[in-house]
Amino acid sequence: MRSAFLLTGDQHLAEDLVQASLARTHQHWRRLDSRSNAEAYTRRVMYHLQVSWWRRRRVPEWSTAQVPEPRRHVPDQADASDLRVVMRGALARLPVRQRAVLVLRYFEDLTEAETAETLGVSVGTVKSQTFKALSRLRDLAPELAGHPSAIGGRDDRHR
Repeated sequence: MRSAFLLTGDQHLAEDLVQASLARTHQHWRRLDSRSNAEAYTRRVMYHLQVSWWRRRRVPEWSTAQVPEPRRHVPDQADASDLRVVMRGALARLPVRQRAVLVLRYFEDLTEAETAETLGVSVGTVKSQTFKALSRLRDLAPELAGHPSAIGGRDDRHR
């Protein structure tokens, strides 16, 4: 459900995506070589369904008149919650392909090759989309810079 939410950016769409993925997995249950691969198969079905939904549905983007001021870092219990809210908002403002690459690479911890295979694109496309997405995230949410648990806050060169 977490991955579906990060891919869609909407709780209800995420629930629909998970339900559709589970239904498709159930339809092809006999084809699975090993029942232990059912979760991986379902995740792959989910990513493919989301990509096909993106291709069918184009939602226009809009910008706001005012850019919010960056928050000051205040070390308290709400810091992790603030980070999640900022990250969710920044991810939602990324183009869908860039969001998918970041979710697969950094939240699902897939390699570039695995991400490329899952999305049906080349490794070069994964690399360029990752670079563009991280640059865009840094512009959208400068308060994430330097935060060790943020995507753009750690050393991404060794991934």
